[in-house]
Amino acid sequence: MRPRHVVVLGYGMAGARLADEIRRRDPDGERVALTVVGAERHGAYNRVLLPSVVAGTMAADSVRLHGEGWAREHAVDLRLGVEAVDLDLRRGLVRLSDGSELGYDTLVFATGSRPRVPPVEGLSVDGGLTDGVVAFRTLDDCARIERTASRGARIAVLGGGLLGLEAARALAGRGNRVTVVHPAAHVLDRQLDADAAAVLAAALRDAGIELRLRRTAARYLSGDGVKLDDGSTVAADLVVVCTGVRPDTALAERAGIEAEGGIVVNDELRTSDVRVHALGDCARHPGTVTGLVQPAWDQAAVLADLLTGARPSARYRGTSVVTRLKASGVDLTTLGDSHVEPGADAEVLRLHDPVRRRYAKLVLHDERVSSAIMLGFPDAAAALTHLYDRRLVAPSDRLALLVGRALPANTRALAAADLPASAVVCRCNSVSKGRLVTAWRSGSSTVDELAAETRAGTGCGGCADTVRAIADWLARTA
Repeated sequence: MRPRHVVVLGYGMAGARLADEIRRRDPDGERVALTVVGAERHGAYNRVLLPSVVAGTMAADSVRLHGEGWAREHAVDLRLGVEAVDLDLRRGLVRLSDGSELGYDTLVFATGSRPRVPPVEGLSVDGGLTDGVVAFRTLDDCARIERTASRGARIAVLGGGLLGLEAARALAGRGNRVTVVHPAAHVLDRQLDADAAAVLAAALRDAGIELRLRRTAARYLSGDGVKLDDGSTVAADLVVVCTGVRPDTALAERAGIEAEGGIVVNDELRTSDVRVHALGDCARHPGTVTGLVQPAWDQAAVLADLLTGARPSARYRGTSVVTRLKASGVDLTTLGDSHVEPGADAEVLRLHDPVRRRYAKLVLHDERVSSAIMLGFPDAAAALTHLYDRRLVAPSDRLALLVGRALPANTRALAAADLPASAVVCRCNSVSKGRLVTAWRSGSSTVDELAAETRAGTGCGGCADTVRAIADWLARTA
């Protein structure tokens, strides 16, 4: 019986992860013949680490994921620099921008999202961005920023969400004069309450970043900067747009596939067409928060199980929300939805320490962590994330838990032996404990070798203790 031909549209983080998961289950291509189509000439890379590229702490090559060499080794037909332009669902046929056509048994949309550019006069022209304006989304965007943002250059960042603040902190670290323009009353308004945001804002100002809150851009003045809605002007040599993204669903919609705020999928990640699936930022599932990487990883594992037949009962039920701000000098983790009212049955603990730029808020229901904000408490963040991910009963000493002292000193790394193989150790590079164990058994017997093989610990560095603990545990037990 011939293998099923699976065509994946998109070679970003979701598409690359799906290809990797499929080949882990079907290394010789006996069950799945795999073709992956990627529009970017770079191939796959880790978008989470782009702020580090802008900051100059990581080279562009160091954030790349597997490419053409990996594809050849794993029998993947990888088409780079082309994209799908037409889709015939009845015939099971995709036409690409180079004029070629691909037949498929199963099609997967992993087209991700595109930057949302606000309708500000002067920002765009002829369907593209004006000179002096860049949307922070790709490696090419990083290169444009590096060419334009010489040391001391004035930069306006539009958007005070996660990406905007990560970009602002990276640029400030390069010696640029950065102003963030954000329409809400405080930064990270989707993740933080007002008190936490005030502490974070103070830390950002300490880093030399100016904040213009409750303001929107009204007009871009090329060579001068951005005129705001109150009539004031932010002087800027470069404008960096970080005002959100929109799912890339255009091709799916033209073909008649149901889409509403994303390509609508069920628990099998199947669309309204029985032969078409979707995952990542382009997909809409009720258990998913858009814009985060972890849902794509979880979806890729489920879809690979289904497409290879490794686990036909696999279903995607949603992903718990864990958000980290990856900015130098700021350690912020949020769990769950901090805006949900706790309710009368909840335990709520808060520690507000603006002088030391620290803030913590912990909400528990039925002895378990339901949401948290941890700013400046990395040990507590690691322990709480562990409890939250695994839905474990929290230690009885709540105050010790809040400040990271409820567990032994080495359990920022947590009990390595107790972590399941599926536990994500490195969120920047989505490396599980199981992958570290596999790498160890294949000969990577030191922390540095594990990092080189899996990239664990090469992102923000927040998982370094956990990687070290797993290496120590393996050395004792392997």
